[in-house]
Amino acid sequence: MKTVKSFNLFQARTGLKWVQLTAIALACLGASLAVQAQSIVVASTTSTEQSGLFSVLLPEFRKASGIDVKVVALGTGQAIDMGRRGDADVLFVHDKVAEEKVVAEGFAVKRIEVMYNDFVVVGPAADPVKVKGKDVVEALKKIAAANAEFISRGDKSGTHAAELRFWKMADLADKQGSGYKSCGCGMGPALNMASSTNAYALTDRGTWLNFKNRGELKVLVEGDQRLFNQYGVMLVNPAKHPHVKAAEGQKFIDWVTGGAGQAVIASYKIGGEQLFFPNAAK
Repeated sequence: MKTVKSFNLFQARTGLKWVQLTAIALACLGASLAVQAQSIVVASTTSTEQSGLFSVLLPEFRKASGIDVKVVALGTGQAIDMGRRGDADVLFVHDKVAEEKVVAEGFAVKRIEVMYNDFVVVGPAADPVKVKGKDVVEALKKIAAANAEFISRGDKSGTHAAELRFWKMADLADKQGSGYKSCGCGMGPALNMASSTNAYALTDRGTWLNFKNRGELKVLVEGDQRLFNQYGVMLVNPAKHPHVKAAEGQKFIDWVTGGAGQAVIASYKIGGEQLFFPNAAK
């Protein structure tokens, strides 16, 4: 009888332990799911990451919201394609024509302007073909005529799209000269190639200011109104992709276009120079 009682007591304790362990496991699973729910994927242009902006912007958003942001930094074209496939929750890019198209197609909900900076043409300090000045179109004409080395990203990014527009304005869409090279790469690698070969290149100013391996390169063309570079942010449409974290994604959009986010963008500087200028409310 004593043995039976002891066995029943053992069973009861064991059963209680399993209940406790199960409860703990379920609690951990619930916590894990809660953490998972409090994160979003932002498909973004490389310049927001390579300029260092996200390293200051995203921790502030995390503190304000409790939401983690996982960034996939790609050329704008590739980032927008991620949105079309439903592989991201938010798009943060800089090609207005492509942005408006993805909204018109119904893959993104709404395009909101968030900040701007500008493009610049960099090249060797000696400037062998004398492009220095404000006119980007005239600069490209001189580069093509001299068959000077020019490194193009060639990756369907926002910067690449802008570059192609400028070549078209110069009536040189397919006549960039024998020195023209397309790397199919991000802005950082393209600048590294330009630095190693003393070539010309078009870059966004933010990435340039954060770029350490400049070699003999310097800014040669700036100030042309056509070099204006606007960034937009969009929520991937949950009607197309129901798994999109629409609530969390919208919180990010509201924050980055609101007072707190815009203030962080305005405060980000390198060497005392502001990289991006917030304009969500304008």
